[in-house]
Amino acid sequence: LVCQGDVSKDEDCRRIVAETMAKWGRIDGLMNNAGTTMLVADNNLESLSADDFLHIYSVNVVGAYQMTRAVAPHMKAQGRGSIVNTSSVAGVMGIGSSIAYAASKGAMNTMTLSLARELAPEIRVNAIAPGFITGRWWLDKLGQDGYDKMVANIEKSTPLNHAGTPEDMAEAALFFLTSSANITGEILISDAGTHLSGAPLIAR
Repeated sequence: LVCQGDVSKDEDCRRIVAETMAKWGRIDGLMNNAGTTMLVADNNLESLSADDFLHIYSVNVVGAYQMTRAVAPHMKAQGRGSIVNTSSVAGVMGIGSSIAYAASKGAMNTMTLSLARELAPEIRVNAIAPGFITGRWWLDKLGQDGYDKMVANIEKSTPLNHAGTPEDMAEAALFFLTSSANITGEILISDAGTHLSGAPLIAR
């Protein structure tokens, strides 16, 4: 089943869930992985407008909330469910592709805690917080030479000498979705130790 939609639009979120229920009759897990950002240096305040903030929040925070709201009644009715939000180490350290992006991921972390509390005991809500992840997005932004230099720098500078991969994130998400029945309200940082190089904000 493939459903196309824009998570910033509540009607799309509800339609995606309705089509999934019509096909399968239940929803056991939700992965809130839709996201957007802008590449803006933190010291370039004039390059981020209110509209930029609102757009980033509409996808990264409101979108995840609306998808969660749409699936929650079905998970409650079936007696269990697991929701995983894709956050970012930017939401813990306050450093990312832009101030608006880092702020949106900090908001997502707080929302994860709120939803975990309110949707228990039937539904568990957790988040994964990746650091740099290899893949097409950075390659498209930086070009091959810039991308290769960034990956090499990450591999040299992180405590684990590793640049994160989509497979790393999938493994972390599957842990929460399938095998962590006693865990809710957790934010799992998976960044090869990047957060150890700075002074992270207290997440809670």
